[in-house]
Amino acid sequence: MEYTILIIMIALAQFLYFTARVGLNRGKLGVNAPHTTGNDLWERMYRVQQNTLEQLIIFIPSMLVFSTYTSGRWVLIPGVLFLLGRQLYSHEYINDPASRTPGMALSLLCNIVLVGGALIGLLLKFF
Repeated sequence: MEYTILIIMIALAQFLYFTARVGLNRGKLGVNAPHTTGNDLWERMYRVQQNTLEQLIIFIPSMLVFSTYTSGRWVLIPGVLFLLGRQLYSHEYINDPASRTPGMALSLLCNIVLVGGALIGLLLKFF
């Protein structure tokens, strides 16, 4: 379970980094609160932050259930790949939003594996 918690905490630190990047660049790029539009680069940073938040809603509970009911070791593979996928997505989306597919696909695939594996592991406990 410690590895699972470590991966989750790294994912949250990564999200904090994405959030800080958005906040710190608001004034620098001329997007004053409460606006969320006005500068293309800032909007891409903001979208990375928001998309990561959307993915974390699936990632965190599925990591916990997968590690509890399926495998505390095998959870590391989709967990680490999710982190790499988010970093790749961030880099791709900020540089060219049209190139975001590999990072998004990797993150999404990891979440599918985690949810599917968690469900299978949990269902097997009933039979």
